[in-house]
Amino acid sequence: MDVSSNHRLGLPNLGLGVGLRSKHYNYLLNHDPIVDWFEIISENYMDNFGFSRHVLQHMASIRPIVMHGVSMSVGSTDPLNYTYLQKLKELADFVNPVWISDHLCWTGVANINTHDLLPLPLTLESLAHVAERVNRIQDFLQRPLILENPSTYMEFSCSSLKEWEFLTELVKKTGCGLLLDVNNVFVSGHNHGFDPEFYIRNIPHSSVVQIHVAGPTASGPYLIDTHDQPVPTPVWHLYRLAQQLTGGVSTLLEWDANIPDYPELVAEVGKAKKVLKGEFPDSEIYRSVDENQVSNPLNYQLQVEHE
Repeated sequence: MDVSSNHRLGLPNLGLGVGLRSKHYNYLLNHDPIVDWFEIISENYMDNFGFSRHVLQHMASIRPIVMHGVSMSVGSTDPLNYTYLQKLKELADFVNPVWISDHLCWTGVANINTHDLLPLPLTLESLAHVAERVNRIQDFLQRPLILENPSTYMEFSCSSLKEWEFLTELVKKTGCGLLLDVNNVFVSGHNHGFDPEFYIRNIPHSSVVQIHVAGPTASGPYLIDTHDQPVPTPVWHLYRLAQQLTGGVSTLLEWDANIPDYPELVAEVGKAKKVLKGEFPDSEIYRSVDENQVSNPLNYQLQVEHE
């Protein structure tokens, strides 16, 4: 891929959005969605031609849609899964998303999907491997590809780059865009002992296309990216910083477990408007009562509704 033909250029600020979840289908078919756009979990709509597709088609007719995947596995040593990519491309042809996103991670090996977003060794060798795969994926999809920084709970001792350095070099080599999940930066910063503000200040801001906000859970000494609570105050502070540095990009509230009714979801993402004015909600980090039972957001994201 010629890096000069950067897919991210010209992508719009869509405003405030939420995830399209089955719990809200009936509500959305009978009420104005209020939010500016929707993000779908791509895998939930592949090979799914029932009621979910009907709802998706309706929502795509009235609001912009972005596709967000959890199975591209750009960091895996397995060959690229072109069967998966073809299905992703067919879904994109159906919904015409503004862009397609996934994560800087690997999800399995030897054709086994762990259904988790596993961290990469952040080395020059890994960078070259991922960049080559991203270029091939972008050439195949012929659509903007946006990569998200995942939350992590372990690091490789062999890593020679910081994650923000890795992402910066990846953008230079591929021209891909970035989905900056400020909650993930907050979670990983807490777990690994780095300053999340420093991370956000040192990524290529002109490459950031979208921002995620979400609510994590404290479990023992760690923060877990559960997507099942209101956004805590420190994450809102990081969000405002990121919006100032990027000049303003699309905002998406992730809420994938213990999902509230739709009006409450809209109210939560609507807090972003006050945050940008310097008015921060007083919201603490949720602490798990039972530290042995903390939800994995992928378990909720990958609930394919086949009728």
